[in-house]
Amino acid sequence: MANVKSAEKRNRQRLKVRVSNVTQKSAMRSKIKDARSKLASEPAQATADVKQAIEALDKAAQKGLIKKQTAARRVSRLQRALNAAQATK
Repeated sequence: MANVKSAEKRNRQRLKVRVSNVTQKSAMRSKIKDARSKLASEPAQATADVKQAIEALDKAAQKGLIKKQTAARRVSRLQRALNAAQATK
């Protein structure tokens, strides 16, 4: 436990930020999962879900939840999967 007042405050801040980060990361993962499942089941209607997932990834990278290159790689994979699914329909 922290003994200094500023360390106690920093610990409180850390806990609040952690809750926010966990929530945002979970939402991002859920949108990615929704997009992937839609790509597997209904490729024709997957565009909107993929777009939401890409927006969530970009926002997470902007806020520093994930690295920018990680977001770019995941966006690229989603987009590639969407293009392949639409090409086969």
